Amino acid sequence: MLYVTYPVIKDKRLLLKSLDEVYDAIVLIINSILQYDYLRRMITLTNNPQQNFETFITKCSRRYNLSAEELSEITNLITLMENHKKSPMEFARKDKVIILSDSLKTTAVDSEKLKKYLSLAKNLVNKAKFGMSI
Repeated sequence: MLYVTYPVIKDKRLLLKSLDEVYDAIVLIINSILQYDYLRRMITLTNNPQQNFETFITKCSRRYNLSAEELSEITNLITLMENHKKSPMEFARKDKVIILSDSLKTTAVDSEKLKKYLSLAKNLVNKAKFGMSI
């Protein structure tokens, strides 16, 4: 959708839908890593998603060879999506979607940023496959 449909149509809703799909993919990958490690009794999980994410960052990330930059990008994506969900307004400006927060702070989302997040998701899948096969 991001590489084929968006360049033709140039609709902001496609950018937002792509952001949502990439976010969902990364969350599902993180959950599968956490579940796999939990079943192998390497970690313990709680009912608190924030605490489980901290467990992922502190314990699982080293085992799956995730760099600090990748962890930072994952955190940035999660923060961006939380801001988008809480956002009272978003609007299109040229080839970007601007997300406006309650405090009038703006965050820009464009196709290049989304392609970077998509590449991050692909790398995360590959590292998860390799880490689970060992």
